[in-house]
Amino acid sequence: MKLLAITTSEKPSLWIFGYGSLVWKPDFKYKRSKVGYIEGYSRRFWHGDNFHRGDKDLPGRVVTLVEDQDACTWGVAYEVTDSQMEESLQYLNVREAVLGGYVTKMVEFTPREKYQGSLLALVYIATSDNPIYLGPATPTEIAAQITICRGNTGHNIEYLLRLAEFMRLYCPEVEDDHLFSIEAAALALVI
Repeated sequence: MKLLAITTSEKPSLWIFGYGSLVWKPDFKYKRSKVGYIEGYSRRFWHGDNFHRGDKDLPGRVVTLVEDQDACTWGVAYEVTDSQMEESLQYLNVREAVLGGYVTKMVEFTPREKYQGSLLALVYIATSDNPIYLGPATPTEIAAQITICRGNTGHNIEYLLRLAEFMRLYCPEVEDDHLFSIEAAALALVI
């Protein structure tokens, strides 16, 4: 058997995984995107937001990832190429790290499309040692907080509803009890 060496002039790229507002509002240039999931994490509305979806007096609640060996979290991975990488990372470091208090980690992302291998992706995660980390609460308590908060980007309930809408449109078979129970509790409060 003869092996062929394939050379490519393809520029380096980086995949960035979004599981919160990045699924509907990446706000950075990218080459392509893929819906899929990462394993070993649960999405939770446990992080405070005192800029985008809340303020210092009434922090909003946004999602972070919590280690959970039996879970997977669905979202979108964006490929940024060499020419887009620096600009995208500068933007995301301000949006997620400086203003949001998130740290970065590399994770294995599995695309939804069959016969596509997994790939490494950069993800932003808020940890419990962050000063604006709020931690667990009941769906009703989280919903009550979300319905009254507003930040520079808009109402906190918009964040919740857009994330739930993404899951229903792009991952209809996935059960996200945490997300959907908070959505139901929030809608009961505002309707």
